[in-house]
Amino acid sequence: MKKILITGGAGFLGSHLCERLLNEGNEVICLDNFFTGSKRNVVHLLDNPYFELVRHDVTMPYFVEADEIYNLACPASPVHYQYNPIKTIKTSVMGAINMLGLAKRINACILQASTSEVYGDPIIHPQTEDYWGHVNPIGIRSCYDEGKRCAESLFINYHKQNNVRIKIARIFNTYGPRMHPNDGRVVSNFIVQALSGENITVYGDGMQTRSFQYVSDLVEAMMRMMKTRQEFIGPVNIGNPNEFTMNELAEYVIRLTGSTSRIIYQPLPQDDPTQRQPDISLAKKELNNWEPKVQLEEGLTHTIQYFKGLLNL
Repeated sequence: MKKILITGGAGFLGSHLCERLLNEGNEVICLDNFFTGSKRNVVHLLDNPYFELVRHDVTMPYFVEADEIYNLACPASPVHYQYNPIKTIKTSVMGAINMLGLAKRINACILQASTSEVYGDPIIHPQTEDYWGHVNPIGIRSCYDEGKRCAESLFINYHKQNNVRIKIARIFNTYGPRMHPNDGRVVSNFIVQALSGENITVYGDGMQTRSFQYVSDLVEAMMRMMKTRQEFIGPVNIGNPNEFTMNELAEYVIRLTGSTSRIIYQPLPQDDPTQRQPDISLAKKELNNWEPKVQLEEGLTHTIQYFKGLLNL
């Protein structure tokens, strides 16, 4: 049994990771300030004697003994991270400093949940880990993009200077049950709009692309990343390389929900990437032949069922 600390553990991704690590016989400390996370996501875990839920903000130091740390704390959707951009930057940067300091003191291996947003609006397609990115450092998305880029730099330099054991995972668009219904992300937006009989809002001409990864595939990859050989620190892309336009996603959602919603178009937000697709060659090589198992139609079906329950439909 390992003692594992998960920051942002009551969020969409963190709650699934907590659940999986508990099921594999570990002790889990879930740290969350509930800005975007919710007790509802982990309430089913509270009776487990090896699960501990702590209200705490990672911008403040935290002290605990642990074998491993997964640093997931940070608002991850544009609606939430643009609501308080300074707080978003503080969470990424100060949170990384505090958790790296903790990992250094207790000699824990720490995994940083980075993001495909470090690539910005990419001019290389698909994106490989050696691509430096194309990011607007003063745009409306910069609080998240540059915060995560700075966190990666902190992780690398704590590793080089202080021999902290680190892992960096760059997470591409992920979806599934426990997504926040109002987080502004495209999958949850489309599903909630379709189930509510509202028009489905597509920004731009709908030809921009994303690659959608189901949450269970991400959790499996993060756990494998934590177990990789010590000298492999990443960064490594974790995502589903199957690429879809926003129009294709909207049509999938309409068909799977049986909705009569129409697709309407609105202007594309500033700095919204036009293409996003991971090259996962490195992940396949280093993560014990990992690759996504859940494809879009199956994953959307599970996610739609979750939102039906949430909306009492």
